[in-house]
Amino acid sequence: MNIPENLLYTKDHEWIKVEGNEATVGITDFAQSELGDIVYVEIETEGDSLDKEEVFGTVEAVKTVSDLFMPLSGEVKEFNSQLEDAPEIVNSDPYGEGWMIKITMSDPSEVEGLMDAASYKALIGQ
Repeated sequence: MNIPENLLYTKDHEWIKVEGNEATVGITDFAQSELGDIVYVEIETEGDSLDKEEVFGTVEAVKTVSDLFMPLSGEVKEFNSQLEDAPEIVNSDPYGEGWMIKITMSDPSEVEGLMDAASYKALIGQ
């Protein structure tokens, strides 16, 4: 299981890469492996300001649909449009080309509530 040390994580299996007041968000390798083959990513919140843990979209796999939760409060600035035509990128490269959204954080102190790689590994039993 790939769990990069340079990222932060949520209990809902999202990863976050914080760069200043901006953050990139996607789902973890664990999450994509549990979901199976991803066939559709729906994110219609671009331009919206959402609170931490609000749903920002959904990811659809062959057998299930899962909500995607905001790891931090902020405005959804960008959706990875590559995922419209190639949602399977989330399976093959969840931490790279398979990122989902970029946000501008409204409360950077919320970062303190996220998990580091060691804590996330403990959560998923690695």
